[in-house]
Amino acid sequence: MRLHRNLVFAVIDSLLSIFNDGEYADKEVAKALKRDPRWGAKDRKFVAETIYEIVRWKRLYTEIAEVKDPFTREDIWRTFAVWAVLRGITLPDWKYFENTPVRRIKGKFDELSKIRKYRESIPDWMDELGVKELGEEVWTKELAAQNQQANVVLRVNTLKTTKQQLRAQLMDLDIETEFHDKYPDALILKERANVFMTPLFKEGFFEVQDASSQKVVPLLDVQPGMRVVDTCAGAGGKTLHIAAKMENKGQIIAMDLYESKQKQLKIRAKRNGVFNVEYRIIDSTKVIKKLHDKADRVLIDAPCSGLGVLKRNPDSKWKLQPEFIENIKQTQQEVLENYSKMVKVGGKLVYATCSILPSENEKQINHFLKTDFGKNFKFVTDEKVMAHQSGFDGFYMCLMERVK
Repeated sequence: MRLHRNLVFAVIDSLLSIFNDGEYADKEVAKALKRDPRWGAKDRKFVAETIYEIVRWKRLYTEIAEVKDPFTREDIWRTFAVWAVLRGITLPDWKYFENTPVRRIKGKFDELSKIRKYRESIPDWMDELGVKELGEEVWTKELAAQNQQANVVLRVNTLKTTKQQLRAQLMDLDIETEFHDKYPDALILKERANVFMTPLFKEGFFEVQDASSQKVVPLLDVQPGMRVVDTCAGAGGKTLHIAAKMENKGQIIAMDLYESKQKQLKIRAKRNGVFNVEYRIIDSTKVIKKLHDKADRVLIDAPCSGLGVLKRNPDSKWKLQPEFIENIKQTQQEVLENYSKMVKVGGKLVYATCSILPSENEKQINHFLKTDFGKNFKFVTDEKVMAHQSGFDGFYMCLMERVK
């Protein structure tokens, strides 16, 4: 591979913003890709994938490069050189690469690769937490899986098309996909492609949604004509899935704390041909109380650590702090206790997270079922999806039924 200055400069600038200014990797990648309209698909792929790779392996590469936070521009060039050397890329005769110790880089990589926290490139506290909650063997396997590039998975919008029709239409655009027995609404791309630029996406024939996330709504068992509340709807990936399962019949109430998220959901709903969604901002407890005992189904896609989706959001490894996880567990308890009151007797509740930690998942359910209101529910079933077993995101989901 031959390195091109303008592409590498875009990578260096983005990494400085992500590492030093705390910018989100996906936003920096999107900004970088707009730098030069003359870039072709290969150029854009190089910029995006290189940024993500260096963010993913930040601890390992910076340790080899012997640089520390906060990083100078020269430090980022040294880190980039480590990435290039380890991929067998011949460094060009640029001043930034003068005196790059190629042999020492390879030697140090071999040495550090024997230590999990460097090999898998994670903070000490996260490594300790993973071992404590999952054990050495499972945590080691899960970390390795979370450092693989995420699959691009589509969820077919059954309000507009079928899986077979969409697959054929994508094939006409030279985008190959495959079915998966365990995920009835999913098409998995054989090779990465910018599906957002296709007319099929713009016409609402599909959404991009990981296969694990697609398991949540079927567990909720929604039916046309029901009243369903999506309590932490965000930008609405699961709301739209619910609408498709309900065939646009019945009422979906999409709730969130942030109006900006609901604006995104409204745009997506229009594109998807979804028209049975009501939008409510949670700006007081009254919004919740008005729905007490009134919902056939309630989905709590709870805020969480996101430790099941590190492959998709590698920069979160460096943003997360131990105190955040402790605080979010308290939030999860409050959300479960408050939002579950919207389920009517005989109705069903699903609690879900994109975390793999038992303290955010099974232990939260056990705690809830022992609370005064939680005693009105019975546990039905749950499922924990691990990345090293499924090949997709780590996820947890639990179905409960209100019996009194």
